[in-house]
Amino acid sequence: MSEVYGFTEALLAGNPGRVTELVQKALKADEPAEQIINTGLIPAMGTVGEKFKENEVFLPEVMMAARAMQAGLKILQPMLSKDSVQTIGRVVIGTVRGDHHDIGKNLVATMLEGAGFEVIDLGADVAEEEFVRAVQTHQPELVGLSALLTTTMPAMKETITAFETSGLRHKVKIMIGGAPVTQEYATRIGADGYSEDAGAAVELAKSLIKELQKI
Repeated sequence: MSEVYGFTEALLAGNPGRVTELVQKALKADEPAEQIINTGLIPAMGTVGEKFKENEVFLPEVMMAARAMQAGLKILQPMLSKDSVQTIGRVVIGTVRGDHHDIGKNLVATMLEGAGFEVIDLGADVAEEEFVRAVQTHQPELVGLSALLTTTMPAMKETITAFETSGLRHKVKIMIGGAPVTQEYATRIGADGYSEDAGAAVELAKSLIKELQKI
């Protein structure tokens, strides 16, 4: 459906008006809302993600594509039943305590949604106990922690410690990222994975879900 209706081209152009037109066209053709998302918008955003990973498009284009996709989802979401959209898994994501940067985190959240994940975005400056409460409430498979400042990186470790203390650590896979973050740091604080950009975050999330399915 993505190619039939031209969703990929519309997202790559970052054109929310065109996406809206295509969604309405598909609805008039009696396409189910969940099918428009699962076989139209999600694969189209996946193509954008692949092009981003291969440096064929860049951050501004991805952000524009994400906004265009949201325009389509805004029309379709009220038509969906609770379990009608296929999801790969559920992710709780946020920027850690003391850090108010959210552009990178927002991009990762959008890319994950575009790949078929259900995302619970807690925003920025999220305290450890907020992450814990979110996991208790939403029961995700994955938790994503973002930090854009070297000074807030320790809050990642403190959040992981909070999961250990609350007895939830074994229930989730934790992935971290952000400009100052490295794989070495992820290993040192006991995270399950690190990604250097949004495209890599999607691939990491998928691999972590596969690991959980094998358990």
